Amino acid sequence: MFVSTLLLSTLLSLSTVPTDTLRQEQLDEVVVKSNSARQRLNQIQTGAEQVQIKDLTASPQLFGEQDIMRSMQLLTGVKSESDASSSFQVRGGTSAQNQILVDIAPVYNVGHLAGLFSAFNSDALVSATLYKGLLPAQYGGASSAVLDIIGRTGNKSELHGGASIGLLAAKGTLEGPIVKDKASFLVTARRSYMDMFLKLSPDFRHNTLYFYDINAKADWTINQNNQLFLSFFTGKDRTAIDEMVDIRWNNLSASLKWLHHFSGNSYAQSTAYYSGYQTDNGIDFMGMNIWFSGHIRQVGFRQDLHLNLGRYVMETGFQTALLNVKSAEWKQVTLHEKEQRRAWDNAAWVNVVAPLTEKLDVSAGLRLSLFSPLGGSLYYDIEQDGTIGWYYNYGKNQIVKTHTTLEPRLSINYHLSPVTSIKVGYTRTSQNVHALRNQSTSTPFDRYTMSSNIVEPEVADQISGGVFVMTPNQDYDFSVEAYYRQINNVLDYRDGKSFASEIEIERLLLAGKGKGYGLEFSARKNNGKLTGWIGYTLSWSKTKIDGINNGKWYDANNDRRHDINIVAMYRLNKRWTFNASWVYNSGQAFTAPSGKYMIEDNWIYYYTERNGYRAPASHHLDVSAVWSKQYRKRTHQLVLGIYNLYNRYNPFLINFEDGEYGAGTKATQYSLFGIVPSVSFNIKF
Repeated sequence: MFVSTLLLSTLLSLSTVPTDTLRQEQLDEVVVKSNSARQRLNQIQTGAEQVQIKDLTASPQLFGEQDIMRSMQLLTGVKSESDASSSFQVRGGTSAQNQILVDIAPVYNVGHLAGLFSAFNSDALVSATLYKGLLPAQYGGASSAVLDIIGRTGNKSELHGGASIGLLAAKGTLEGPIVKDKASFLVTARRSYMDMFLKLSPDFRHNTLYFYDINAKADWTINQNNQLFLSFFTGKDRTAIDEMVDIRWNNLSASLKWLHHFSGNSYAQSTAYYSGYQTDNGIDFMGMNIWFSGHIRQVGFRQDLHLNLGRYVMETGFQTALLNVKSAEWKQVTLHEKEQRRAWDNAAWVNVVAPLTEKLDVSAGLRLSLFSPLGGSLYYDIEQDGTIGWYYNYGKNQIVKTHTTLEPRLSINYHLSPVTSIKVGYTRTSQNVHALRNQSTSTPFDRYTMSSNIVEPEVADQISGGVFVMTPNQDYDFSVEAYYRQINNVLDYRDGKSFASEIEIERLLLAGKGKGYGLEFSARKNNGKLTGWIGYTLSWSKTKIDGINNGKWYDANNDRRHDINIVAMYRLNKRWTFNASWVYNSGQAFTAPSGKYMIEDNWIYYYTERNGYRAPASHHLDVSAVWSKQYRKRTHQLVLGIYNLYNRYNPFLINFEDGEYGAGTKATQYSLFGIVPSVSFNIKF
């Protein structure tokens, strides 16, 4: 709660091909087709959203920044963490249960400025596929969802570029040939300049608030059968308030891919990758003096083989990676503690896509996950009261334990007619990197741990089914999907514990089970001057852990009953496009004190029911107008937008405070945004 309040006060003070198979990058260029109603109807995988960046980023955006992560939140079955967060939650899972891949490499933190901006520059991306829990066998490592993002390659024949300047940030892009028609490069960079405005104010000149990110990609066509891709991404944030608070976090990922084509549309893809996330924070405020850091680092290799066997398509491969996770390192006055561990993660899979009849298509697969925590760090047993019972000293690189999980996958698409299909599916997924957080939103103070001798992998089983219908001319399509998701070994904090209670993270947590279920309704208009969609999600998310809430089922802190998204895009003519979106979220579950008592003149709150209260509903209307004009080889674009048009103050944080002289307790709602206008100017050449 302290961290959320701190971040809030900081911000307020400063502003009072279809992928049922492995995706394929063509040898000459990336060829992208729109995700039409026909594709959505024919796609075997239920719960999959294949989208293009230009479609996602057309909707109105906060501060005028095109943002893939915020646009993802407008899809049916996908929820935002809050108005201030670019992270998303899928079908009862948390954002920490998602895996986000950028050109194969995983990225663990996806937000700038505590989530106000996405870490991904849309100018560097071309498309993305979101799997809402039902994954083909070639995907794993997440118990909720996988977002697979493809980076854009540069132009091999001509030099092109672009620049954009908005209210809070500016960005630029440069791409072109290294060797004409053989090799190309693409570089994009973005930086905020809020820190420059702070220097102009006597009250804030000693504060720092900025972010930047850089994407780069190079590709080389060796010959007609072989191509290399080198991708790089880095981003950094820093928020500092005088000498009281200094919060920093950064991402770094890179991948090198070799794509080799065989005859008959079969190919192999070999990828070496690295991913790193680091957080480094210091607080000297209200009697608290602490420095806290943590990291996740992963280096790995992945081999994919795509075999086109006539009517059948087989995906098979393996992946191996070494992980290094520092759960926490901190200094409190003279106390210096650290917990850091390593692990070896392996997986192998096979997935077959088969049209069994003219009307029946099947995708079936099996994934084997082997996760082995390694020695070289302390391991221990935990007693029922959370104390350490026994320490174990394993040698460096000695396997402590191997967690083996078999994950079957099955999706079926039955075509009732050329315009109607029924889809059903079942998937088991597992996750071995876990996050612990005191609140429903992600922050730089989240603590991470891995499966160990005590912590078991999170294992989720999901079944889903739906009906998909389109009109004969594909102008409209409609869908309704139902799902049920059960997860074992889900983690939560013990009562009364927080991220800094103990350095040994396994002393803070308890494991239990969770479940999520719901309905998703969607209607889309695909053609004409007016396009867009309406989505409604009805969902439940619950948790049951012995030792929490008296062992009874309780609403998860991301439980939210109703979500409505309405998105409209109107193309008036060649120069003007108008966009609007309206979002409604019913109140989110949170924990409130049941009473309080006094110890040594201090009021102490106590809690009896976990997440037994509801925040007020959130809703906002966002609009934008885009003007474009072509000047020979240059394109000029002006984007005008208003976020939260009718100035609704939505709950971001609810804090509990004593009444006068300690009598009674009052709940105070803090809101992050009222109405926010924006303007940005873009130029491309």
